[in-house]
Amino acid sequence: METDNAGKSRLTASGRRAVDPTQAREAKAKAFLTVPLYDAVFEKYKRGVLPPAAALEREMAQMGVAEKQVRTARLVLDRSAQYAGIFEHGKDRLVMPGVSPDARREPPKPEEADKKPGDGNGGGEGDKPRHPFIEGLLKTLPDPDSDEEWPLDKRIKWLQTAADIFDLIYKGEGGIKVESATAQRSPRPHD
Repeated sequence: METDNAGKSRLTASGRRAVDPTQAREAKAKAFLTVPLYDAVFEKYKRGVLPPAAALEREMAQMGVAEKQVRTARLVLDRSAQYAGIFEHGKDRLVMPGVSPDARREPPKPEEADKKPGDGNGGGEGDKPRHPFIEGLLKTLPDPDSDEEWPLDKRIKWLQTAADIFDLIYKGEGGIKVESATAQRSPRPHD
């Protein structure tokens, strides 16, 4: 909430998102992470299990919380994480609720919108992340250095899935259908 010059309160943009049922999950999780202490704890433990309460309190004290306030700070963190949906997988894990992968990223500010991204592959600092469907598809590619063969029918299925994803997320006329045809295999670089 914010208060204007006349003393009237009104919801901020993030407050409006938090009360909108279609945006509430993401808005609450993002709001949780705007607290520097919560963000630091989340970053440290997001891929593992939270330590017991006493150990977490010691950790929070090392992060700058006053000794007399660490228990209260931990309890408030617990309640806030519960409210934000970050404990959906158990009170011993900090996991972002089912929101878009870039939920932690704020929309670009007008002055940043004109900046050119890096190489555009979605992996560099400042690059726009790839669509989650594309990321998921790329993760299913087999290891090219593996000795296992990637059967033709599975390659066709993967390519058709890619075509379907492109049709879903990109504007344009027509669709793409992938079919097999007899063709000579291109040589691999290390063959």
